[in-house]
Amino acid sequence: MIKFHKLLLASSFSLCLFACDPGSTPVEDVATIAEDVPTTEEAKAFIQAAEKKLDQLFIEINQADWVYQNFITQDSEALSARANENLTGAMVQLANEAARFNSLKLDYDTRRKLDALRQGIVLPAPNDAAKNAELAAVSTKMNGMYGKGKYCPEKGECQDLGALEKIIGESRKETELREAWEGWRTISPPMRELFAREVELANEGAQDLGYADLGQMWRSGYDMEADAFATELDRLWGQVGPLYEALHCHVRAKLGETYGTDVVPQDGPIPAHLLGNMWAQSWENIYDLVAPESKTEGIDLTALLAEQEYDEIKMVKTGENFFSSLGFEPLPQTFWERSLFIKPADRDVVCHASAWDLDDQDDIRIKMCIKVDAEDFNTIHHELGHNYYQRAYKAQPTLYRNSANDGFHEAVGDTVALSITPAYLQQIKLLDKIPSTEGDLGLLMHKALEKIAFLPFSLVVDQWRWQVFAGKAGPEGYNDLWWQLRTKYQGVAAPGERPANAFDPGAKYHIPGNTPYTRYFLAHILQFQFHRSLCEIAGDKGDIHRCSIYNNKEAGARLKAMLEMGASRPWPEALEALTGKDTMDATAILDYFAPLKVWLDEQNAGRSCGW
Repeated sequence: MIKFHKLLLASSFSLCLFACDPGSTPVEDVATIAEDVPTTEEAKAFIQAAEKKLDQLFIEINQADWVYQNFITQDSEALSARANENLTGAMVQLANEAARFNSLKLDYDTRRKLDALRQGIVLPAPNDAAKNAELAAVSTKMNGMYGKGKYCPEKGECQDLGALEKIIGESRKETELREAWEGWRTISPPMRELFAREVELANEGAQDLGYADLGQMWRSGYDMEADAFATELDRLWGQVGPLYEALHCHVRAKLGETYGTDVVPQDGPIPAHLLGNMWAQSWENIYDLVAPESKTEGIDLTALLAEQEYDEIKMVKTGENFFSSLGFEPLPQTFWERSLFIKPADRDVVCHASAWDLDDQDDIRIKMCIKVDAEDFNTIHHELGHNYYQRAYKAQPTLYRNSANDGFHEAVGDTVALSITPAYLQQIKLLDKIPSTEGDLGLLMHKALEKIAFLPFSLVVDQWRWQVFAGKAGPEGYNDLWWQLRTKYQGVAAPGERPANAFDPGAKYHIPGNTPYTRYFLAHILQFQFHRSLCEIAGDKGDIHRCSIYNNKEAGARLKAMLEMGASRPWPEALEALTGKDTMDATAILDYFAPLKVWLDEQNAGRSCGW
């Protein structure tokens, strides 16, 4: 997850609104540049002043939020809330002022930057000081509630998310899984009314900016009309849906063998607590239950890391080495001094892995509570992808220091992670030799449980929010809508009837954290498209699931050229710069998993698929 604070991606912000350098233009004065009848010169002056001030404000905001997420206390929460209040007010002011120039014919850069200001606020507050303060307080409170969340049973010690995730990922006892799954969801009911109020306030803010609701505003930031973007998502899901349905059918059958068909009916959705992940968003932890038999065993990367005595720092150093092999500069020393790699024993922190860019130049960091296992080995490569993207576009103007769209940022690190193949593991001496192709089905199954299983979940989170923002469900109907959509797209259901006050969406970080989620769906489409193109650039003629671009400078140079564009051009142009095509294409996923799809169809013969 990216957690550097940019106008187009921010989920919570902080800044010092009035602490301006003597020679700079205060934010409150930016709005006064324009007079009643705006001119092109005033529009350019407005952008110049806004970017100058944003350079300063982004540093202050990131420092405040970094402290809060790494030291969750009443005081840091209050400071973060105050900073959020200030920043949201400033961003709303800038967005409203940018809208004044909508009717002017402007040069490309001025128009694009004005649109970025107007469209880019994730959580816009109404143009009212009291409501701005309330929105900031509500947002910060929910974030802290999630970070401090624990399940405390009547008997036994309280368990945090990490402990509960371990149970979900490792246990094969249905009752134990159910308790852990339900236990984590006891943290979210108190968030429901807070979230409802946040929706009211943010919708009002979006309407002040000319949008019907916050969902329409979010969908408008993709270089196309909001409705056209929703149609594009449907098209991409249509390309990959049959592969997901085949995977779902096989997994359901194998879980029925493990837990019994009374627990896992073979004609309906899969109970969410049995899929090895707290949110059933990825299923690789149940690989042992669903994997191909005999000759198709996968590689146990977690065991390999233990055998080679990897620790948290060596994991990150290995990720850095991958990017260095492509021709990128090493990470700055400050990265190693200021990042959080290990969960502190003496305080609460937000452990959700994230990448940070604190000064738009070289103060880049990651924050995660690293576990020495295969999952975090991949996550580290992903988070570093954010950091290297951040440094690649640092020479761009302030409002272009971002990815082509938010899916690009998430895709870059995952593209690199797709190169964590047996060939790569052999090159870095984690494997003695590259296994034969007989093991490919196992490797593809493991990857599908991670990537393909995730696709519908990554649609559901924002599909749910967009309907909530549009008023199609109130607080009493939040949970029902959540499970309706999860059943529709994922074929997944809650393990039992949920309490009347349940707010299960709030048990997923990105809901209280106000982080849009469609970016992850786009990233999962784009990463395979990127990977296929980079493998072609690298001259790899084999199966793309066996390709690694490790140590290929030509592929690295092509990747870096796209990253350096930042948000300066519409995303189709950035996509074409790397892939040669200006349209997102999910057929790369079908190419990658083609051998597995053949095998799944063979296994599913005679089964009743669908739900």
